[in-house]
Amino acid sequence: MAERLSADARKQALGTLPGWAEVQDGKGIGKTFVFRDFNEAFGFMTRAALTAEKMDHHPEWRNVYKTVEVVLSTHDAGGLTKLDIELATAMNAIAKLTQG
Repeated sequence: MAERLSADARKQALGTLPGWAEVQDGKGIGKTFVFRDFNEAFGFMTRAALTAEKMDHHPEWRNVYKTVEVVLSTHDAGGLTKLDIELATAMNAIAKLTQG
């Protein structure tokens, strides 16, 4: 099981993740991605889903038209872990590629 990050480690990690912020009283991080249209948003979600599946670490997310809201937290650990930071980093990279 992944180990929950300390408050200092969370703060340091968030400094490397543009657009992400603490949510759920510091037990998770969240970001809203906005794309040009539904097709671009769905493409992002598809690519992110494949990455999440390979990591065996799945996001909480919601899609409305061109917007994708994401929350990452490791439920087994009761909060934010290195896995969440890795998936957030991957999602930022996927969003850049998706948005061209």
